[in-house]
Amino acid sequence: MNKAMFERLLWSIAFPGFGQLLNCQYVKGILFIFLELFVNIQSNFNTAIISSFVGNIHHSIEVIDFQWLMFYPCLYFFSMWDAVKNAYEERENSTLLFLPFVFCAYFVTIGLMFSTKIKIFGLLLGPIFLPMLFVIPGVFTGLLVKKILTLFIKREC
Repeated sequence: MNKAMFERLLWSIAFPGFGQLLNCQYVKGILFIFLELFVNIQSNFNTAIISSFVGNIHHSIEVIDFQWLMFYPCLYFFSMWDAVKNAYEERENSTLLFLPFVFCAYFVTIGLMFSTKIKIFGLLLGPIFLPMLFVIPGVFTGLLVKKILTLFIKREC
């Protein structure tokens, strides 16, 4: 990953749309920013984040609108992938770059769905921390599938 890709990735992690603004894709960047704010407000995401970080997991579960928050992982990881992809396009083998992002979106969504049920070491992590933990298997699964497909494609050639 080159410096430009890493920079876009970090800005997209900070706020969806910022990576697109760095890529001079202003309409797309503003659209992602608007969508992030819209989903964030509709789902009461910031209130849930604050409650979770101060240790009030049950309050975060009560205030969050799960039906709106289900949009967030796909929006978030798509924004990251799009920003990195546009900084990566000139390099070869960029066709499978999307896999870690797709698997992260999938695993985080699964983590969100089970966030009111799963306890780790008897501790309920809730709709903020459990989905965050699910990023780890998402990245590893995506990288593993990318590696396997890359090997398979090289054998075909």
